[in-house]
Amino acid sequence: MDEISPERPENVVQRIWSVGAVRYLVVGGLCFLFDVTLLWFATAILSIHLVPATAIAFLASFVVTYSMQRFVAFAADNKVAPSVMRYAILVAANTLVTTAIVWAADEIGWGWLVGKILAVAVTTVTNYFVYRFWVFAPQEVGGTPRV
Repeated sequence: MDEISPERPENVVQRIWSVGAVRYLVVGGLCFLFDVTLLWFATAILSIHLVPATAIAFLASFVVTYSMQRFVAFAADNKVAPSVMRYAILVAANTLVTTAIVWAADEIGWGWLVGKILAVAVTTVTNYFVYRFWVFAPQEVGGTPRV
C-alpha cells in the first residue's frame, strides 16, 4: 500500500511564493505599511495637513515600491528607463485617486486610515494587471514576448 507523505513545509512555501500574484500581494502589503507609516508620521508628528501629507507619503514610497515590485514581485529584467516612466505615469494617476479617496473618507468622518485602506483596495487589482502587462511587461525578442 502506498503511503501518502505530507509535503515538506519549505516546498509548500516555495510553491506558493512562485506565484506572481502572491509575491505582488506580499510586496504590496509591505509597501502599504511603509506608506501608511510615512503618512502617520507626516500628520501626527510633523503636523502636515492631510491632503499634502497623503501625496507626500505616497510619492515618497515611490522608490521602495517600484524597486520591490520590479525585482521581487515581477522579477523584471526589462530596461529600467521605460519601466520607470510607465511606473511614474501610473503613480501620478494613483496619487490623484488615493488623495481624493483619503480626503473624502476623512471628510465624511471615516478617518484617513479607512480612506487609505479603501484607496489601496481600489488600486490593487488594477495595478497588478498594469504592472504585469505594461510597466514590467516582458521585452520582445525577435518579435515575440520573452517570458
